[in-house]
Amino acid sequence: MTPPDLTCWLDYAPYSLRSGEKSRLLAKSLCDLTEWHRAACPEYARILDLIGCPQLPVESPEKVPFIPARLFKEFQLSSIDKSLVFKTLTSSGTTGQQVSRIYLDRETASFQSRILTKIMGNVLGKKRVPMLVIDSPSVLKDRLSFSARGAGILGFSFFGQDLTYALNDKMELDLPAVEGFLERHSGQPIFLFGFTFMIWQHFYLALRDRGIRLPLEQGILLHGGGWKKLQDQAVGREEFAKAMHECAGILRVVNYYGMVEQTGSIYLECEAGHLHAPVYSDVLIRDSKNFESLPHGEVGLVEVLSLIPRSYPGHALLTEDLGRIDGEDDCPCGRFGKYFSILGRVAKAETRGCSDTYENHS
Repeated sequence: MTPPDLTCWLDYAPYSLRSGEKSRLLAKSLCDLTEWHRAACPEYARILDLIGCPQLPVESPEKVPFIPARLFKEFQLSSIDKSLVFKTLTSSGTTGQQVSRIYLDRETASFQSRILTKIMGNVLGKKRVPMLVIDSPSVLKDRLSFSARGAGILGFSFFGQDLTYALNDKMELDLPAVEGFLERHSGQPIFLFGFTFMIWQHFYLALRDRGIRLPLEQGILLHGGGWKKLQDQAVGREEFAKAMHECAGILRVVNYYGMVEQTGSIYLECEAGHLHAPVYSDVLIRDSKNFESLPHGEVGLVEVLSLIPRSYPGHALLTEDLGRIDGEDDCPCGRFGKYFSILGRVAKAETRGCSDTYENHS
């Protein structure tokens, strides 16, 4: 059995399908992926047998069998031979926690990049722009095994040029490097990328404490992860955006939701403040007691669905995040598909680190 060819989905613009048509097409492709992984991954096949996998195909994504994302912390789930592993990604976590291990072959990695390019075109357009990474270059020291931070930087660096790191290996603001970068690209659009808490802790606070305001009025900041630490400090979406404007004049701040278990599948925040599901992936909300799909407006466990995972059975994953579907096909921004909110972590869930095993030792 060969894996399904899903490259036809690249013919669709990211937010071009209304939910009815998208659901019908997505269900078929997800069923094809389920059958491929059942045949290629014995461990996944046993899991499907244990949970009583429904007769495939099914008519809607809600009926596609899902597994907990946590299983990737417990088992090595792969649908390819070890000789075909191109890269290994590891999830976030604090010291002492187990991490997920995701095995990619070249085809899966290529499909990830192509879908990410389609989605990011909504933010950056088609032209590569100078990129400032709010992180340390040491995060990419291993070119074959990447943490969530490294995977994020590597994936988004495809859209940048003259990639420059704003922090040194001690996680301190490298002001000379930042100022040199801004001198080279004065008056140009700038793409900034980083993880939410790290941007706040090592970029914003460092600039604020020194009384420095950078000239980044044409900057576009993409950030994700690490919200809980900021919310504990009473910093929400509006406060974060205001702080970025204060320290660097940044007017466009875009949050995103994603995870290493489905790298390449990201959910971007629109101008109205909603996270959106593109045509290549989807979000469901399930009841934590019976795992039934919940209607719009109700809070439950977030399930993420993606067409990308070919080398591992990660196409339908139940997370430990709590969320809510806010609407469908009628967001004020004009994008079709579901839009939703992430509201936190389920009680007693293992606390995730700031997109890596990074800890503040200062």
